[in-house]
Amino acid sequence: MSYYRASESKREQFRRYLEKAGVLDSLTNVLVALYEETEKPNNALDFLKHHLGVAGVETADAEALRLGLSELQQKCELLMEENKELRKRVLQYEPAPEDGAAE
Repeated sequence: MSYYRASESKREQFRRYLEKAGVLDSLTNVLVALYEETEKPNNALDFLKHHLGVAGVETADAEALRLGLSELQQKCELLMEENKELRKRVLQYEPAPEDGAAE
């Protein structure tokens, strides 16, 4: 019987923790919204993620980061080519260093 009480005590502590953190209220609100949907979504888990703010934010952030990375990679390639061309031009106008010459 003491095992049962310890288990109940841990459950009660965990329940209070979830309640204090606002998890229970959030879940309840999302589940009520799902219940009140006239047309039930095909994927209830995606509905929950969307309404809890999990899925959309990460996807949008990840897509924005991917786009930014792609743009920066293209810019880097262009700058490397420009740098290469400018180095060639500089070498045309600068005299070649002579071996053994004192400056």
